Amino acid sequence: MEKIRMVRENMKTTQSRQKSYYDKRRNPLNFEEAQLRKYISDLSHIIEPNSIQLKDNLTFETLPIKIGDRSVKTLRGKEIALVKVIWNQANGEDATWEVEDAIRESYPYLFE
Repeated sequence: MEKIRMVRENMKTTQSRQKSYYDKRRNPLNFEEAQLRKYISDLSHIIEPNSIQLKDNLTFETLPIKIGDRSVKTLRGKEIALVKVIWNQANGEDATWEVEDAIRESYPYLFE
């Protein structure tokens, strides 16, 4: 019983020490008001509903306009041909690097 009492005392001492250590270094959380501002309407924020044709799964397809650049990437001794595809977006143009073989298969008219 003596050993159990000593273990309990040591546990209480340790817990008390840890609690005081935590309490000294704890920073109280300060929550501020939301940083939202009042919305100011602007006609450029309006999306025309007919400008984007959505599919049944709520996705839309963008078509490539042209090939902008070519590059060859070497990975572990294997060369991968890449092309920079310029896509036609509703809000302008966008460009991504794609694997040449996949683009050639999907959009052969770009390579004529």
